[in-house]
Amino acid sequence: MIIIVLGLAIILAVIAYNMYQENQYRKQVREQFGHSDKDALLASKVNHVRDNKETGGKGLFLKKPNKAQEAAMRNLQEQDELFEAKTKAKASAQKAAHAEPVQPALTGFDSHAAAAEENTAEAELPLISLEELAQSELPWFDPRFDYLAYIALDKAQELHSLPRLSESRRFQIIGCTTDDRFQVAEPIPGVHYQAFVMGLQAVSRSGVAAAEELEDFNRRVDAFAQQTGGRVKHTDTAAFTEVAQALDNFCVRVDQTIALHLVSQADISGSELRATLENAGFQLGSDGLFHFADGNGCQMFAIGTMDNTPFSGAALAAQNYQGFSMLLDIPHVPAGEKTFDQFMDLAVKLSGQLSLNLVNDKLEEVSTQWLKDVRNYVLARQEEMLKVGIKPGSKAAKRLFS
Repeated sequence: MIIIVLGLAIILAVIAYNMYQENQYRKQVREQFGHSDKDALLASKVNHVRDNKETGGKGLFLKKPNKAQEAAMRNLQEQDELFEAKTKAKASAQKAAHAEPVQPALTGFDSHAAAAEENTAEAELPLISLEELAQSELPWFDPRFDYLAYIALDKAQELHSLPRLSESRRFQIIGCTTDDRFQVAEPIPGVHYQAFVMGLQAVSRSGVAAAEELEDFNRRVDAFAQQTGGRVKHTDTAAFTEVAQALDNFCVRVDQTIALHLVSQADISGSELRATLENAGFQLGSDGLFHFADGNGCQMFAIGTMDNTPFSGAALAAQNYQGFSMLLDIPHVPAGEKTFDQFMDLAVKLSGQLSLNLVNDKLEEVSTQWLKDVRNYVLARQEEMLKVGIKPGSKAAKRLFS
């Protein structure tokens, strides 16, 4: 009786602790990404990148940050600790709830049968435990926007083909080889895997993945696990969705593009425009934009037409243009004053070479103070990103804001 009472007390204590952790977890998630004031300055319009939709017109814009709500941003390490604490609390509760009472020893116990049963159980254990696999830190994933599933195999095997885990969202499959190395999983003869980590990018510029998309991903993972004889562990959907939604709300606020227009009262020939842009370091891309890259080949700025029609070699050879728009994608460029100064230096250089005026979306010449305010705005949005552990211009940022 005492054992039963103690067992119930432990279960109740674990459940109470789990509820406390749940409340703390929700509070911290709400605080992490904050909220920003959306009042516009200078009667200019906001150009949001999300879903390729714009609020108002195109062009240079400013917004006032809410100083009272710029605190309480947590970095990636702290966010991972929240996930780990919540997962461990839930696992402890489940373990306690399903614990079976200890049975008394039986007379005439067959030690040989017990040993055989133990050996069978050991033979059925996966090569790597799901718990150990779930605690692996993998650079390919960010648990805040990648929905993860884990598969541990009972027997190492080659990967003959890659499963299709989603029809509309980006996914990655990372395999753990028999020498305990993680790598991008590929069907390579002679390479045997003992486990897989599968991630669905659930937050991007198209928004948060719906519950149906996560369920479909889980079904496909389960089918692959059954095919390979593996055991599966899925991320807690409700906990993940709560963090992903908070992150997406944050992304909507900072996911914006600065557009500075360069125009002339006289038309510019497309050939002259192309020659000048290429001489300044821009190259025409397949998306119909001219792109400027840094010394490492990473794209920094872009130039497009003022009516959003794509540039093409044929059009540039035959058409004239009144001007163009220089674009700075806030999450995609490195943070800091140096990046914005380089953006403005290029704009001033091109305006001088082609005799163009720098204007806003109302075709009004921009003032020096206006440009300073825009510069401060860009730096403030990038500072918000840094506070939550998303470095502007990094691979993670470019993937999240894709």
